[in-house]
Amino acid sequence: MSFDTKAGTRGARQPKGRVMRWMNSLMARRIGRGAKFMGFDALVLRTIGRKSGEERRTPVGWFPGADGSRLIVASAAGAPGNPAWYYNLAANPDIQIDIDGTTLEVHAEQLHGAERAEAWDRITTAAPRFAEYQVKTDRELPVIKLVPRK
Repeated sequence: MSFDTKAGTRGARQPKGRVMRWMNSLMARRIGRGAKFMGFDALVLRTIGRKSGEERRTPVGWFPGADGSRLIVASAAGAPGNPAWYYNLAANPDIQIDIDGTTLEVHAEQLHGAERAEAWDRITTAAPRFAEYQVKTDRELPVIKLVPRK
């Protein structure tokens, strides 16, 4: 499946800047050792910057997939644009994640159609704030499935 969600034309303001990068760095260190993030089970995405080629670490909440995978949402809190990590995954979907003090190799794929709808129902039932994020923007929030690589 392809990473094909275009930026929207309306949505919430996406936090940026030096303070946000510092907070993400701090949270990534804590989450990598097993902490929660905003009340969610959390992991750290270790992507490669599509332009810089540098490793990027981003904390995100995750939800269990039906098949033992992990589901994440490129919500950017309802911003009109996708988060940078979404584009990094599109360029290089074979990544590592840090979760509960362990580093795992995973493959990322964007869900579409009925598979996305089922995952979206599971996510919004567990965390209604994601439904609120969807209302803020006119882009369909991408749901990404992280599948362990062997």
